[in-house]
Amino acid sequence: MDEFSPLQTEDGSLTLIHPRFNEAYSSRHGAWMQANALYLNLTQTHLHPSPRVLEIGFGLGVNFRATLASAVERRVWLEYLSYELFPVSRDVLEAIRVPLPGEAEAVWRGLLATWPDVPTVTPYLFQGDWGRLEIRFEDVTRGDFPNDWATAIYLDPFSPQVNPEPWSLQVLHKLYQAALPGAFLATYSVAGTVRRRLTQAGFAVQRVAGVGKRQWLRAVRSAPGVLPG
Repeated sequence: MDEFSPLQTEDGSLTLIHPRFNEAYSSRHGAWMQANALYLNLTQTHLHPSPRVLEIGFGLGVNFRATLASAVERRVWLEYLSYELFPVSRDVLEAIRVPLPGEAEAVWRGLLATWPDVPTVTPYLFQGDWGRLEIRFEDVTRGDFPNDWATAIYLDPFSPQVNPEPWSLQVLHKLYQAALPGAFLATYSVAGTVRRRLTQAGFAVQRVAGVGKRQWLRAVRSAPGVLPG
């Protein structure tokens, strides 16, 4: 933990400043708020009967925990595939606590108990009666995404200014191919280059009102011949 700087966010939840990128893993306005309001709810994953989430940037696992809590509460099967090139240690993950209900907290504790020593190139697999998590510790510019698979995409790497590769047109095009028709993509960045590249990749893109910051971004892979409402 010594190399990471802690940051108390406005909703009381903790995040960290990454030493390499000098950016926080989550919004300063609220790490737990962002996981729920931006990624879980804006993609409508909190309503999906069988969510399959593709995430770019597992980070501290806060988005996964918000999604897990929703799935466990609703008794739906969750499939979660995440890509993380810079995994943190078990101690770092354990230090970041969020208000999980008991059953979801037990699942998270099981994950911590089996978390690999890092660095590693072997994908991490963890599953139970709640669903299945796979984390691939690889460069997304080289990674293979499953086609026509995701009901939601969480685009949550560090910003384009310090970590441009995950925001490249090449990666966004692969994300479009990975999404099912009608799937939503959500991200905190509303940068013009990000909006243009998402559009070039095939998504229909809109800026939406954010919480704590003025705007967030949501994109959808439209069904053939159907325009988003």
